[in-house]
Amino acid sequence: FNCPILRLSHLSSPLTPGSDGNPSVTQSPAVKSAALGETVSLSCSASAGVDDDLSWYQQKPGQPPKLLFYKISSRQSDTPSHFSSSGSEPQFTLTVSGVQADDAGDYYCMGVHSGPVFTQ
Repeated sequence: FNCPILRLSHLSSPLTPGSDGNPSVTQSPAVKSAALGETVSLSCSASAGVDDDLSWYQQKPGQPPKLLFYKISSRQSDTPSHFSSSGSEPQFTLTVSGVQADDAGDYYCMGVHSGPVFTQ
């Protein structure tokens, strides 16, 4: 029996990546169900310019987003060990190995676009 306990939502620009030169991120799937103990992967596709500045967040109802990973795979000190993050521009993945009931929530990826560097 498949107990839906994971949900992936979007934190992204409504723009299609590259449609007007602005950065954006796209997450898939929009909703993911998982049984306890299952391993699931959540994907995030970022437009050019994010490089390694990609973060993953978890949010539970009524709570602010909680940082899980920054700089792709740098783990926040309180991120559970069964979470992992990997990838490189433009494709990034958050993996939850052995899903637990407490993992239920919304998961967001956020890319920081540094923009062009100017010198004078």
